[in-house]
Amino acid sequence: MNVMLMFGDIGDDVKILQEKLKILGFYHGFITGSFEAATLEGVKALQQAYGLNVTGVVDENTWNLLYELTSPAIAPISIYPTLSYGEQNQYVTDLQTKLKTLLYYSGSINSVFDLETENAVKRLQMNNDITANGIVDSTTWNVINTLYGNLNSCVTDTNNNSNNNYISYTVKNGDTLYAIARQYNTTVDAIKSLNNLTSNTLYPGQILKIPRANNSNNYISYIVKSGDTLYAIARQYNTTVDTIKSLNNLTSNTLYPGQILKIPSANNSNNYISYTVKSGDTLYAIARQYNTTVDAIKNLNNLTSNTLYPGQILKIPRANNNYITYIVNSGDTLYAIARQYNTTIDTIKSLNNLTSNTLYPGQVLKLPV
Repeated sequence: MNVMLMFGDIGDDVKILQEKLKILGFYHGFITGSFEAATLEGVKALQQAYGLNVTGVVDENTWNLLYELTSPAIAPISIYPTLSYGEQNQYVTDLQTKLKTLLYYSGSINSVFDLETENAVKRLQMNNDITANGIVDSTTWNVINTLYGNLNSCVTDTNNNSNNNYISYTVKNGDTLYAIARQYNTTVDAIKSLNNLTSNTLYPGQILKIPRANNSNNYISYIVKSGDTLYAIARQYNTTVDTIKSLNNLTSNTLYPGQILKIPSANNSNNYISYTVKSGDTLYAIARQYNTTVDAIKNLNNLTSNTLYPGQILKIPRANNNYITYIVNSGDTLYAIARQYNTTIDTIKSLNNLTSNTLYPGQVLKLPV
C-alpha cells in the first residue's frame, strides 16, 4: 500500500498520485513527483467530489478510492502479440496511440518500441499492480484495452438517439460516473441501470445512455475547470456571482478544478442578457447601446436610483430587432469588438456600411445579436 502523502512530499508515490488524479480529471499539471499546490488542489477536489474528509492529505481511504476508480476490470484474453523493446510494427503504433490517450506516453507515434515507449509501459504497469518489466504481454494488453476501450464495440443504439428518455454521451479521458451523473442531474445508479453496468469502470470512447433530467429542475450542473472564476461562470450563464454562491451555499469566491456547481437554468434568461458595468458607464448610455430604456433596465434590476458602480451586473432586456448598438470607446478596434461579440469584422462593416477599419470614440455601431 502506498504511504500517506501530504503537501511538500516528493517521490515515486507522488508521481502515482498525480497520474491517477490526472486520469480522473482532478490534476492538469506535469507528472513531477512533487506534492505542490496543484496536486493539493486536485486531492481536495477528489475528496470533496467523493464525500471524503477534505484534508488534502492522501490517507488510506483516499488511496483506496484512487485505486478503485482507476484500476481496470478484468478484460477478455488479449489477441495482441507480446511486445518488447526494439520491435517495430503496427501493434506498436496501436500501443503508443493508446498509451498517449491514457497520458502515459508523450512521444511521437513512430511504430518503434523505443526507450520512451518502454518507460511508458512500465509506468502503466506499476500504476495497475502489474510487474513493471516494460514487456507488453496479454495481461498488460488487457489493462490497456480496458482503460482505452474497444471503440468498435462501444457504438450502441445509434439508431435510437432520438429516444426522448435519454441522451447519448461519449466518455472522455478522466470521466467518472459520479461526475457525469452530477453534470446531467441524475445518479450513478440510474446511469448504471440504464446501461447494464456492473462496475464503475469507464473507458474513453465508451457511449453511455444518460437519463434526461426532469424538466422541473431549475438548474444545471457545471464542473469547474482550472482557471475558472465565479465571475466568468456567471457571465457565461447570464447570472450573478451572488446567485451562484447562494445556490451552492458558498461562503467565498474560491473555486477548485473538479468542483461541481449548480447554475441557475437559462430557461427564463432568454429575455435578457447580462452586462457588467464599467467605470464611466451610465444607465442612459447602456440603454442606448442595447436599444432599450433607462426605466426598462431599472425595472428589470429593481433599481431605485441611477447610480451604478464598476463590476455591478445588470440584466438588460433583449432588443426585438436583430442587432444592438455599440458606442465606440477610445482604443477600440473592429477586431476587438468582433471578438467580444462573437462576430466578424466584415459583418460589422457590412451592417454599418463602413468602407474602412477606422473608428472614432463616440461612434455608434450596429452589432449582430
